[in-house]
Amino acid sequence: MSDSASPSRRIAVYSGTFDPLTLGHEDVVRRAAGLFDELILAVAIAHHKKTRFSLHERMAIAAEVLDGLPVRVLPFDGLIMDFCREQGACAVVRGIRNMTDFDYEAQMAAMNRKLLPTVETVFLLPQAELQCISSTLVREISTLGGDVSQMVSPGVAARLRPQPLQA
Repeated sequence: MSDSASPSRRIAVYSGTFDPLTLGHEDVVRRAAGLFDELILAVAIAHHKKTRFSLHERMAIAAEVLDGLPVRVLPFDGLIMDFCREQGACAVVRGIRNMTDFDYEAQMAAMNRKLLPTVETVFLLPQAELQCISSTLVREISTLGGDVSQMVSPGVAARLRPQPLQA
């Protein structure tokens, strides 16, 4: 058994599409990384969603933005509990911004507990000033030419800027 799958290591998984990774996501990652021996950012393949960035781009963005933090960035497909089992995780981290998020995430946590009772769900709230940020709103604001520099890291903001048309 590898060291990363050792039962004595507390491994957590923070999953999502991260399209794009926001400052709220980064805040949750920083705090979750301090709670566990290892944190895996599981970037969903997301067949069911039309994403702004490809899986490869989302993983590259996450690796760039989270460089220097004790986080592994991995792709995942299918059920998050299957991924947790494969990774030897003891917890799933979920960021919640408001009661709407909590209602949905509590239901998911209960279902996940039925699928894999050994994995706990840990809810973390981002800092108050980041709670209004969602990837969906960032994509929409960016598409409409708005400034998202206070919602995402500089590298993400640069990737979201509309590219000039080629003549």
